[in-house]
Amino acid sequence: MESSRCKAFLISAETGSFSKAAEILGYTPSGVSQLVTAFENDLGFPLLLRNKRGVMPTPDGERIAVAVRELLSQERRIYEIAAEIKGLSLGEVTIATYPSISTHWLPGVIRGFREEYPHIKIKLMEGIRQEIIQWLEEKRADVAFMSHKEPMSYDWIPLAEDQMLAVLPKTHQLARAAAYPLQKCRDESFIMPALGRDADVAALFEKNGLEPDVQFTTLQSFAALSMVEQGLGMTVINELITRNWPCDVVKLPLDPPQKIILGMALFSLENAAPAVKRFVKYAAGRLNCPGGAVPCA
Repeated sequence: MESSRCKAFLISAETGSFSKAAEILGYTPSGVSQLVTAFENDLGFPLLLRNKRGVMPTPDGERIAVAVRELLSQERRIYEIAAEIKGLSLGEVTIATYPSISTHWLPGVIRGFREEYPHIKIKLMEGIRQEIIQWLEEKRADVAFMSHKEPMSYDWIPLAEDQMLAVLPKTHQLARAAAYPLQKCRDESFIMPALGRDADVAALFEKNGLEPDVQFTTLQSFAALSMVEQGLGMTVINELITRNWPCDVVKLPLDPPQKIILGMALFSLENAAPAVKRFVKYAAGRLNCPGGAVPCA
C-alpha cells in the first residue's frame, strides 16, 4: 500500500479539498485526485464524495481514515527510529490540549523543547475534553493535556492539581465571602461551558449530588467568564482558566474545596514514536513541580 496514496486521501478528507491537499503535499490538485482514485481502486470502494464545494469522506472513508492515520503514524515512527539510530532527532508531535494549558503552560515548554530539539515539529490542537478524546481515538493527536477522569483508558502522567473556583459577578451577595458554598449552585443562574457539558464541572456536581439550574451554555470558558462579568449568572471552573484573564469578576474557592488533576494522556508511552517520547519526558520534567503546585510555564 503506497503511503503517497494514503496521505493524499487523508489530507483531502481533513481539509475538504484536493487543492488544499495539493498545497500541503506539493502536488497538483489533479495529481492528488489521481492518487485518491488509485487508492479507492486498490480498496474497491469510494472513500470521498466529490462535489463543487470540495470533498468529504464517505462513511467507509471515515472508518478507513482511522486505520490510515495509524499506518502513517507507524511509518513516521520507523523514520524517526532510523534517524535516532543515525544520531539525529527528527519527527513530529501533535498535541491536543485545553486552551488554558496552551496559553499558560505550553508556550514555555515548546520554546525550551524546540531549543533542545530544533528539528522536531510541534502541532497544537485546542479543544474541549470531548474533542480531545475524539482526536486521541482517531489518531489525530499523539499526546493530550487534559484532566483526569475515571475510567482512564490511556497511559496517564499526572502533572499538577488545580483547584476549582466559583466565579461570581461583583454584585453577587457572596462576593465578599471567604468561600462559596458548593450546595448553593442549585439556587443560581448557572453558566455551563464546553457545549453545556464541562466534564470536570459535571463530575463535581454528580459527586456531590447537585443539579444546577443551567441558564446559558458556551463553547469556551472564556465566554462564560465574560457572561458572568455582565451579571448573567455564575459558573464553576478550574483556576488555571481564570489566570490573567481580564474579566472584572470575583473568584472564590469552593466549600468544601474541590480539585482536579491535570496531566498528559497517550495510548502507549512504550510504543510511542521517539519524538513523542522525548516531548513527554521533557514536558513532564518541566511541568511536574514539587508539591503538586500548578506550574506557570
